[in-house]
Amino acid sequence: MTGVQTCALPICFPVTIGPGSGSPSSGTRIGTNGSNSVFASFTATGGGYGGNISNGNSGGSGGGGDGGTSTSYNGGAGTSGQGSTGGNGGNGGGVGTYGGGGGGGAGGTGSNGTSAAEGNGGAGINSSISGSTVGYAGGGGGGGRGASGETAVTKSTASHGGGAGSNSSGSAGTAGTANRGGGGGGAYGNASAGIVSVGGNGGSGVVIIKIPDTRTATFSGGVTSSLSTAVAGYKIYTVTATSTTSETVTFS
Repeated sequence: MTGVQTCALPICFPVTIGPGSGSPSSGTRIGTNGSNSVFASFTATGGGYGGNISNGNSGGSGGGGDGGTSTSYNGGAGTSGQGSTGGNGGNGGGVGTYGGGGGGGAGGTGSNGTSAAEGNGGAGINSSISGSTVGYAGGGGGGGRGASGETAVTKSTASHGGGAGSNSSGSAGTAGTANRGGGGGGAYGNASAGIVSVGGNGGSGVVIIKIPDTRTATFSGGVTSSLSTAVAGYKIYTVTATSTTSETVTFS
């Protein structure tokens, strides 16, 4: 995290919401890792991007590896205590149809792709800090690969805010849910056959702060947040965006 905080700890803390991973623009092959979300000394590491004729990248959870006609690529590693490894891509066994590996989630590894199916995204985790149970940080489903006249692989699934991969020719993957930290789904494509599409963007992060209702949190100007008092005895602040990496929250 960069930037300068202008108040002193322990009553004032930095807060940053990381955007989700970016899918590749048209004509490119590799996306980008998600950005970190930060509160005080705690950092949730952004997820790794999925492979495209490559291994998945490492991150908070690892991206899924791409498959291949006669080879395959490995999923990226997760960060200890935060997320899991992405699944490996499928080996088509000499045939041009195969599935990519699913992205890792906070609660489980991504499934491996096969010659007949994309790998499902790894499970995330549930949290009730907001007052209701919500799933976060699920891995995105792997994307498929095929050409005209080939049978599409079985479509992958995702949970806990992750996006599903595509098994429809030329279709993009589903984006991860905003402020749930889930990975985007992989696309279905075959560049050599002129079928080009891109994966879905990863979901942005979130910071949820639950404090006794005798206390108040005050945020700097670049913070987008909401307040809930639905849980008796508490104030629950949900931070969904920060305009800079120098934003703060002060408690009184």
